[in-house]
Amino acid sequence: MACTITPVIEKQYIYMKVTGEVDRHSAMINNIQAHRIGKELGIKKYLVDLTEARNTESISDNYQFAYNDMQGTPDIDRSAMVAILVSPEDHSHDFVETVSRNAGLNITLFSDRQLAERHLGIA
Repeated sequence: MACTITPVIEKQYIYMKVTGEVDRHSAMINNIQAHRIGKELGIKKYLVDLTEARNTESISDNYQFAYNDMQGTPDIDRSAMVAILVSPEDHSHDFVETVSRNAGLNITLFSDRQLAERHLGIA
C-alpha cells in the first residue's frame, strides 16, 4: 500500500491518495498522519481517494477499526468530515462506511469525485 497526503490550502481540505491493499493498521498510520496535518493547519475536511485501493479486512476487523482504532486514538479528529472516493465496482469499503457512521464518524462513500467535493463544500 502507498499513500500520499496533500493539504489543499486554497480550498481548506486534505487530499489522500491510497493505492494497493488496505488493512486497518496501514489505514490508521495514514489517518493519524493526515489528521495531524489537518490539526496543524486547522482543516477538518478530508477527501480520501481509494479508487486504486482495496480493503482486505474482515467484517470483524472493519468493526474494530471504526469502534476501537478510530475512536481510541487521540490524534483522530472525530468531528472531521470525510468523503471517500471509490471505484463504482469496488464494494470492499462499503461496510467500513456503515460501521464508521454507526460509530459517530462523518464518513461518506462516493464513486463520483464532483459529488464528493460538493459534499465537502470544496467544489
